[in-house]
Amino acid sequence: MPCPYSQPPEETTPPAESSGTAQGQHRADEEMITDLAAKLDYAGYLGLDQLLTAQKPLSSPEHHDELLFIIQHQTTELWFKLVVHELKAAQRLVRDDSLEACFKILARVKHIQTQLLNQWSVLATLTPSEYVQFRSVLGPASGLQSYQHRTIEFLLGRKDRRMLPLFRHREDIHRQLREALEAPSIYDEFLRLMARRGMPVPVEVLARDVTEPHIAHPGVTAVFKTIYEAPEKHWDFYEMAEKLVDIDEHYSLWKHRHVKVVERVIGFKRGTGGTSGVPYLRQRVDDRLFPELWDVRTEIEG
Repeated sequence: MPCPYSQPPEETTPPAESSGTAQGQHRADEEMITDLAAKLDYAGYLGLDQLLTAQKPLSSPEHHDELLFIIQHQTTELWFKLVVHELKAAQRLVRDDSLEACFKILARVKHIQTQLLNQWSVLATLTPSEYVQFRSVLGPASGLQSYQHRTIEFLLGRKDRRMLPLFRHREDIHRQLREALEAPSIYDEFLRLMARRGMPVPVEVLARDVTEPHIAHPGVTAVFKTIYEAPEKHWDFYEMAEKLVDIDEHYSLWKHRHVKVVERVIGFKRGTGGTSGVPYLRQRVDDRLFPELWDVRTEIEG
């Protein structure tokens, strides 16, 4: 049977906007700037010479799929960089009592999380037989050591000082992470803002040790119950709460997808960074960043 793709393409009528006269085509060509020798061009603005040569497979002979593995993780780190940038801006806005300006930023973070979630499907095309052929070149390198991921977790309130020793060999990174650990999370800042505006957030919550993970407090749940049962009276608080739930939910979905892709590719082998692998990842999937925002759903009454 002949291959259908071997047939010549059918003749089609070009769209109206591209079917102009030769003179019109000539005018379009004349508008292009082609003398770029001493000017900023697309590749220069984006640093493509550096970006596109940053993939350095270590397998020898080079395994075809190692490039996929590297690009998957590099693009993840680029998105992480943007998430850190946006979350820090969101924190500043909350500290300045500017919740409305914060909403767009948090909506953007949610969309970035969607991109991060969707790209797991690309790595899932890597089969166990393919990965095992170059996994050894990673040595102890592991996503566990992603300092941007750790920064995001600290910004969102998932504090864990046990992660700091992973970066003792990078003094600058270690210092930045310690600062993020010791600073209030975006949730802490939100609770403080609500207290400044007269909501009865418990004093012990406001004065807690911010280097520790936030633990659900019934007094905070009660505050959110008041907000959710009368959203028209507390619209900015209500909207902020829902934006945070979006981020919490997407983060949990991302972690679940991470677990399934890892299990699909390496089964129950130990992680290259020394963890138990899938069991370690699985125990973190159901963590709740903002627990009272989930607890309140059970408490809401009509």
